[in-house]
Amino acid sequence: AFVGPKKRVVRKQILKDVSGMFAPGKITLLLGQPGSGKSSLLKMLSGRFPIEKNITFVAYVSQRDKHYPVLTVKETLEFAHKFCGGELSRRGEELLSKGSPQENLEALEAAKAVFEHYPEVIIEQLGLQNCQDTIVGDAMTRGVSGGERKRVTTGEMEFGMKYVTLMDEISTGLDSAATFDIISTQRSVAHKLRKTVVIALLQPSLEVFALFDDLMIMNEGQVMYHGPCNQVEEYFEGLGFSCPPERDIADYLLDLGTPEQYRYQVQNYHTKQPRSAGEFAEAFRESRIHRETLNELEAPHDEDLLHNVAEIIDPTPTFHQSVVENTMTLLRRQLMVTYRNTPFIVGRLMMIIFMGIVFSTVFYDFDPTQVAVVIGVLFATVMFLSMGQSSQIPTYLAERDIFYKQRGANFFRTGSYVLATSASQIPLAVVETIIFGSLIILLLSNLSMGMWFFFLAAIGRNGNIATPLGMVSVLVFVVFAGFIVTKSQIPDYFTWAHWISPITWSLKALAVNQYRSDPMDVCVYEGVDYCATYGLKMGEYYLGLFGMDTEKEWVAYGIIYTAAMYVVFMLLSYLALEFIRYEVPENVDVSEKTVEDESYTRLETPTNKNAANGTDGYVVDIDNREKNFTPVTVAFQDLWYSVPDPHNPKESLDLLKGINGFAVPGSITALMGSS
Repeated sequence: AFVGPKKRVVRKQILKDVSGMFAPGKITLLLGQPGSGKSSLLKMLSGRFPIEKNITFVAYVSQRDKHYPVLTVKETLEFAHKFCGGELSRRGEELLSKGSPQENLEALEAAKAVFEHYPEVIIEQLGLQNCQDTIVGDAMTRGVSGGERKRVTTGEMEFGMKYVTLMDEISTGLDSAATFDIISTQRSVAHKLRKTVVIALLQPSLEVFALFDDLMIMNEGQVMYHGPCNQVEEYFEGLGFSCPPERDIADYLLDLGTPEQYRYQVQNYHTKQPRSAGEFAEAFRESRIHRETLNELEAPHDEDLLHNVAEIIDPTPTFHQSVVENTMTLLRRQLMVTYRNTPFIVGRLMMIIFMGIVFSTVFYDFDPTQVAVVIGVLFATVMFLSMGQSSQIPTYLAERDIFYKQRGANFFRTGSYVLATSASQIPLAVVETIIFGSLIILLLSNLSMGMWFFFLAAIGRNGNIATPLGMVSVLVFVVFAGFIVTKSQIPDYFTWAHWISPITWSLKALAVNQYRSDPMDVCVYEGVDYCATYGLKMGEYYLGLFGMDTEKEWVAYGIIYTAAMYVVFMLLSYLALEFIRYEVPENVDVSEKTVEDESYTRLETPTNKNAANGTDGYVVDIDNREKNFTPVTVAFQDLWYSVPDPHNPKESLDLLKGINGFAVPGSITALMGSS
């Protein structure tokens, strides 16, 4: 049952001998088929992969839209602005000091005015005015549309003093007009602010392609071309390929290096034409354009540029907020994210209230001499409050992807994130404890186990690993806590499991607190003299029956241990999030492509030898089979669809307004519209 198929491990070289230069003041198109290495190159350049130096001046826009679903569009961008926008307020006078005092002051005031309203500027640029107060949403929560969410992803990385912007397939889910507008804005930013902008696209339209200055074409992790856009057709014509007039230039370039390139091959060309991506890359490395790039890279650096680097780029801090500012901003966001999840909060509080009523009525006025019942109630109480945090594992896993993105962009420190996430759980834990038990040991047990499950979510690759880990750890903590199996019955080689369990210490502290309290810390109880009969006080005697320690100091020990474990689990979570990344490569093909022949062959359907001379086709008789489906016409008239207005539940928003239409059998209908 435990034997499965052996896992096949393949080492795949994603990028192969990639050299190039993205110049300031230019916008570059990164073009390539899925799996060509575009995303890997952008992640490498932006510091998303482990490298020696931390890159702090590059903004990377991922192709995946990961956001907190309960935050509005404006709130998402405002938090990004707070995390990354502190540089101007601290270094504004230093950076704007080249003019006269009056000019510097006016420039600083103008920059501060733009800085203060920069989220609104980004919202205006990206066309998000109509949805700025709508929650972002996700697959489970209704929010903005997919195209609008993609624009939020783009806008989130526009904040901070980033000198390079790398964007990965930002057109996914956008209509052509929105894509054109966004790239036009980036082109303007690159030209006017001398920023370096690189955008990876899959199938840009002709109008979008014309917006770019430079072009890099990748295939199988190799560079097939990197140079000016206006020279790319001439370059490939020199290799024996021609773009037909009816074909888009981007589609033509994407087909090169694939089996589809035979369509563009010039017949009877005087030299051998490249076929594989490796041959195209080799041809480019020998080209004039590549040699000019290498000469420019190897040339001595301009002294003014080196001075600018030392004066502006080198002092750029990794993080734009102090530790305290970082933590407080994160705490505010985490509180909003946690307590806007109304169904979770209401459901959890209702469960706590219900279970509290059940426990208080069923075990009302219990007999202290029934020690199994008393310890059982205490054990169930600790279990209920501690293990309820296990339901947070899926939430933590979903938020981890957002953490990876924002931590990679240096929005905040990992320690600040862990501290803020932990602190955001305290209010709910306090309310639960007050409703259920009103004891500090229950609060600490609740918080420590919450951080334990947060740690499991940090080290687990996915929910299929983190959730079973949580269940197994619960099993160990519960079985060896000292109630199901008492301490005296635990084998010596498992005593470590007894002492590391936070439930053990919480149960001991609660039991000692109960039985060593003044009403039970007596010799005579209900006519029985325990001191004379057993040499122990009543509370000590019943604690001994369960193998519990009897000293009152165990209450303090329990509090200290659970508090210490809370800190330890927090530290482990920090280490896991800081040094472990589960970012899976996308579109990786591990198969090796081989070329068996050096020439293309056109295959034709064979003709019938017995056919007449004038017939050059071959006819196959096919039975007239009955169709197994019924043609259906889809028609709709005056179709309306409304949803509640999130800002005014009594009102509704009309998403569809009297729609009429039809789709007939035997045809394919395109449904088009802007985001």
